Amino acid sequence: MLLLAALLVLWPTPVWADASQGAQLFANHCAGCHRSGGNIIRRGKTLKLAALERQGLASAEAIAAVAARGQGQMSGYETVLGEGGPEAVAAYVWAQAQAGWPPA
Repeated sequence: MLLLAALLVLWPTPVWADASQGAQLFANHCAGCHRSGGNIIRRGKTLKLAALERQGLASAEAIAAVAARGQGQMSGYETVLGEGGPEAVAAYVWAQAQAGWPPA
């Protein structure tokens, strides 16, 4: 119990807050093109695990960089997502990809 309390004090943002924030930001700003991890613009550029790995985006950090600055036809959303937003969205996307994008 003491260890958990110490982690909560030392951890800058609770993991569950990032997950919740990431899910909400994704729903508000990303789901229009990436519903359930798909891609309505370019079929092969989905957020499914195999596609992310194929694109060299096999980590939350790599996904956050794309969310912030964009890549290819996708614009960057750093300003829209706000401070910590790209990282929160990326954590959500990476977790969903690893889980196979289960229905919400």
